[in-house]
Amino acid sequence: MSDYRRAAVPGGTYFFTLVTERRQPILTDPDIRQALREAIETVRLTQPFVIDAWVLLPDHLHAIWRLPPDDADFSKRWRLIKRHVTHACGSRYNRSDLLSHRRQTKGQGTLWQQRFWEHLIRDEYDYARHFDYLHGNPLKHGLVTRVQDWPWSSFHRWVKQGVYPVDWGGDASLDELGVGE
Repeated sequence: MSDYRRAAVPGGTYFFTLVTERRQPILTDPDIRQALREAIETVRLTQPFVIDAWVLLPDHLHAIWRLPPDDADFSKRWRLIKRHVTHACGSRYNRSDLLSHRRQTKGQGTLWQQRFWEHLIRDEYDYARHFDYLHGNPLKHGLVTRVQDWPWSSFHRWVKQGVYPVDWGGDASLDELGVGE
């Protein structure tokens, strides 16, 4: 087992990536989207956090969260969100071909990869880079030719608030957007 330790900074701002088990392209299905929405609303009632940015792609999602000043436990929040979605939708997406003995023993489903990736945002430059990366991700993966055409993204909220022009990313190269390889 690795000795990886997650950064735990109370009140921190974090960039996250969560992936479906074996990259199943299911996260944009209507029932999964609804379950995610409900899970976030439910968890925020007892474990508050602010979502600054979000993009949902078929097989993974990215988010930028800000935690309360006295709290660093993003792992609990993600565990509760993933559990809620699995309970709400897992039976429809349960795949016996993906159910390992270990997953079966632990009573886990086959919707999510067990872990997630997090990055503690260090400064404004780091924030801006991850903010743009997240919003440009549908373009990076070839899901759209214009960022504005991807419906499951906080990009649209930030356009309304004047942070992005509606055509952001339209003619820019992926490297200019911070989403190149």
